[in-house]
Amino acid sequence: MKKFRKVLDGLTTSSPGGTIGSPSCGSAAGTPTAAPTPKEIDVQETLVSENFQLCKTVRHGFPYQPTTLAFDPVQKILAIGSRTGGVRILGRPGVDCYCQHESGAAVLQLQFLINEGALVTACADDTLHLWNLRQRRPAILHSLKFNRERITFCHLPFQSKWLYVGTERGNTHIVNIESFILSGYVIMWNKAIELSTKTHPGPVVHLSDSPKDEGKLLIGFESGTIVQWDLRGKKADFRIYYDEAIHSVSWHHEGKQFMCSHSDGSLTLWNLRNTAKPFQITFPHGKIQKDGRKESCKPILKVEYKTSRNSEPFVIFSGGLSYDKAGRRPTLTIMHGKAITVLEMDHPIVEFMALCETPYNNEVQEPYAVVVLLEKDFIVVDLTQSNFPIFENPYPMDIHESPVTCTAYFADCPPDIIPILYSIGAKHKKTGYSQKEWPISGGTWTLGSQTYPEIIITGHADGSIKFWDASAITLQMLYKLKTSKVFEKPKPGEGRTAELVEEDPYAVQMVCWCPQSRIFCVVGISAHIILYRFSKYDSNTQIVSLEVRLQCESEDVISPSETENNPCFSDPSSHSPQPQHQHPASPSSGTPEGVKDSIPCLRVKDRVTRMPPGYQAELVVQLLWVDGEPPQQITSLDINSAYGLLAFGNCNGLAVVDYLQKTILLCMSTLDLYGATDPYQRLTRSPRRNRQSTSEFCMRGLSNFYSDSKKRIRTSYQSLTELSDNQQSVDMERSKSPTSDHVNGHCTSPTSQPCSAGKPRVPMGPEGPRLARRGPGRPPFRKAQSAACMEISLPVSHTEESRENSFSRSRSSSVSSIDRDTKEAVTTLQFGESYGRKSDALPTPCLWVGTSLGVVLLIPMSIPTEEEERLEEPVTIGPSGAVLMLKGSVLRFAFLDCMGALIHNPYEVWRDFNAPEDPDRPRKRKLVNFSPSSSQDASGEGHLAVVCSERQAKVFLMPSQSCLFVHNITESSFVLRADVVSVCNSVCLACFCANGHVMTLRYDHANHN
Repeated sequence: MKKFRKVLDGLTTSSPGGTIGSPSCGSAAGTPTAAPTPKEIDVQETLVSENFQLCKTVRHGFPYQPTTLAFDPVQKILAIGSRTGGVRILGRPGVDCYCQHESGAAVLQLQFLINEGALVTACADDTLHLWNLRQRRPAILHSLKFNRERITFCHLPFQSKWLYVGTERGNTHIVNIESFILSGYVIMWNKAIELSTKTHPGPVVHLSDSPKDEGKLLIGFESGTIVQWDLRGKKADFRIYYDEAIHSVSWHHEGKQFMCSHSDGSLTLWNLRNTAKPFQITFPHGKIQKDGRKESCKPILKVEYKTSRNSEPFVIFSGGLSYDKAGRRPTLTIMHGKAITVLEMDHPIVEFMALCETPYNNEVQEPYAVVVLLEKDFIVVDLTQSNFPIFENPYPMDIHESPVTCTAYFADCPPDIIPILYSIGAKHKKTGYSQKEWPISGGTWTLGSQTYPEIIITGHADGSIKFWDASAITLQMLYKLKTSKVFEKPKPGEGRTAELVEEDPYAVQMVCWCPQSRIFCVVGISAHIILYRFSKYDSNTQIVSLEVRLQCESEDVISPSETENNPCFSDPSSHSPQPQHQHPASPSSGTPEGVKDSIPCLRVKDRVTRMPPGYQAELVVQLLWVDGEPPQQITSLDINSAYGLLAFGNCNGLAVVDYLQKTILLCMSTLDLYGATDPYQRLTRSPRRNRQSTSEFCMRGLSNFYSDSKKRIRTSYQSLTELSDNQQSVDMERSKSPTSDHVNGHCTSPTSQPCSAGKPRVPMGPEGPRLARRGPGRPPFRKAQSAACMEISLPVSHTEESRENSFSRSRSSSVSSIDRDTKEAVTTLQFGESYGRKSDALPTPCLWVGTSLGVVLLIPMSIPTEEEERLEEPVTIGPSGAVLMLKGSVLRFAFLDCMGALIHNPYEVWRDFNAPEDPDRPRKRKLVNFSPSSSQDASGEGHLAVVCSERQAKVFLMPSQSCLFVHNITESSFVLRADVVSVCNSVCLACFCANGHVMTLRYDHANHN
């Protein structure tokens, strides 16, 4: 693939400000000019380019825009063609191959060379291709281009070397399948029909050989003309002229009769003894009306006429319903004797095909199943049972059952997690499937010896979550979770539901999962977070709900003198959010004029509910409407089971929740997180006079989340670049500040009393008093709900070049300049053991915060270690003032020890809270901690912090916070996703860019160029 690059030997610089691997890239703004490399750092890098040979393995999910299918009844493999030129070959579960035509032309028809390991494809660019399937990667052996005629139908008889090709002009060409060249034998349309017939019969819509004589070819024309052509005698045996257009033809195995489907919804049965008129005409779904006339019916697009030894023949067709039944779903009809069964489908039928025991068309067919290819699904019906059940599909075809809105991948999961998820998920599976084995059972595959537990999690527009086992080539669904069950169903006619979210209010934006502790978090489009715990037992519990005001209200700017010595307001309306259970709120709560205030978008169930085994909701956090403005969507999330904390942020600020004590610890605007270390000048503006609802662009349902036409997912923070495009709403959206206990909002404690005037709550620690004071460089204090809109501008000393390097974003012109109205969103969060301050001697729990302006903030925490204290004593948290800078929005954090090994986050070992109590083995918290000094002989030697943004990667030494290395990843594009992963006993930074490039960067301390 040309779009994939090999390993870049990046992050190797001779000086901290230099750049290797991008000669044309200048050094980043804010890069330290001198940072000596400590002697104790000894990273032995072993990765080379040969370790990264990227290749496609398999495509999961339903084929996009399918067009046709084919089946090999001997090898029992199936092929599906698509409108984009793709061919998907499926066999037994695990046998899955994808081929792509370079032209990208739609695949019109597929024909297997039965039991020969080859496939013929006819494409919309009028080209025939012969694929060799007898090799590891199927490839095209021959191609044949039709220049003057358009291909409409192909037929390849079993064990024949002649491929018959019908065209739009009504001619039939014959291709030698071995040499793949035209034989020169052409059945011209004017010779196929009588010379006295002056009208053109139309395109060829059907070709088939007679079961009695392979030298006889049946040609069906669109207009209703049918001709049996004698290939040896080069003449027509008989001609049939029917006044209804033909869509398909199917032979009886004896070769004495055939059946046609027509555009008027009729089926005609023809006998070769008398071709003057049809032997039988039926309208399967056309009833006789009161006036004696038949109902007008839709066309029957395809019919198959299959015989059986021990029963009546099967007549299977699609379409043919009467026009007057509006709104009916697409149907497949099975006529067996006098019984007529109509199977309704969820999506339009693309094509179907009966699977028979024999490949010979002159033997009793004995159909045992029918494959139905739908626009968005693939089902197989069991014909051997009278109720026609469907087979349980072993392929992951239902990934997009509801549009996928987010994905997450987890490797090296605990070995017991996949079996337990599968056992729980199996209890909730649908019943009524056929008990027989999956009929598409061809091909062989072996499970490699290098497999390890892999899980893919998909979030969907309807709020559902699916866990998939991706350990082998195949993808198997383990468990399905419906997040919508947490909320009350909106009542019909309830006004606020329609106003808050147009459609799919439960759509999943992001997930966060700790496989070791089995804690699972879901972020929804309605600005809500659901925390789940896993249990093997059912329970009856009430879900706790917390509400957070992470948005501003219209207030005047307060002068510094008013709050200099009183940073904690006594006004109860300005207190920080406190834990509270969800309570019903009317749409007009909070204001007499009916403006929405202090209400969430959804209503959590406020009663005790039964929860089945599996993931059970424990806590719901919802952002509230404030003064008629809906909450902004959540852009970042992280959870740590060892700390018992959950952090999330959006374009307004950051909140930290203690999910063990069910309290809100921190709720601050992004601006307030800086304290006295704000690197920017922020110019206050006068508060706006008229406040209008911004719901039309703040929360437009999934019209902002994925487009209605293609349902394309975007990253959640990407919507921030669009906010400034609506000029009417810019003033209302600039730099909102959330409510908090005090102006700086550094810490709130779940157990302390409400803050009184003159007694601010500050974090415990040596820097606590300093954190509560306003720095000299800060703008005037604002009340917690402030309408003072801020503009961000660079310090005067910064050059124009550094301005561009620090803040230019290619994604949208609305944020390309710092002079434009820009909102600083929290784009990534990471809990871990680190050094929150330069003076720290030992690592402590910290929260790393990355913003859309390329700023990294460190927030140290003090967490009680004993289990009883942890549930009762407060967690102390507050920004340390540490600020690091990068170019572009911050995407990812990772920590390495001084030997270059990846430091994993601490976690709590899973325990089942609903399990019966065992007096001999009490349930206690068991924490696994990976300290930066755990792999060192001496403690306190620090660690390396790798920070990746949209454009840069930097390595910082902690606790000194000195920048060791910088690498400018891209100048022409930007990074979409990044992660630090272990490969071949080493560590690399993997980046996926918007231009389609995948880059891997290695950290090479020893190489100085």
